[in-house]
Amino acid sequence: MKATFILLFSMIFVQSVFSQGYNSENIAFGNFLERLYLDSPFEGVRIVQDYNNTYLISVLALNTQNYESQSTLNRVASVKAMAQASRYFNGSDIDDDIVIYTSEDVNGKTEVKTIEKIKEHSKGYVRALELIKSFKTGDEYQVFIFSTKINDQD
Repeated sequence: MKATFILLFSMIFVQSVFSQGYNSENIAFGNFLERLYLDSPFEGVRIVQDYNNTYLISVLALNTQNYESQSTLNRVASVKAMAQASRYFNGSDIDDDIVIYTSEDVNGKTEVKTIEKIKEHSKGYVRALELIKSFKTGDEYQVFIFSTKINDQD
């Protein structure tokens, strides 16, 4: 009876330990992407393939001193990553205006001041971006890498 109880308890314990684990493939994928970034820093959207899957990754670096708390920084990173992915999937409309001001001073010198206004409009929805890795580079910036699986080749 005692042996049966111990066997049953150990089976339940082992099952609960395995159910608490995190996907080891995501950890290895995140470490690979971190090494890739540290070797040659980049931001934006990229397509990355492994042996069986194709992923869209959205990478951005934010200045930590511009945000009051870590939760605000995380939320801004998530929204910006979704915006990058949406622009990649759905495109965007860009308006560009250049305004040139000229003025002449008392000495007859002409001063030219150029102001460029760029507005981007994008609409779309991005499903299920997952934070794969977040790490600090130096004192001021934190890099966020988000990913979503595009297709399975299985």
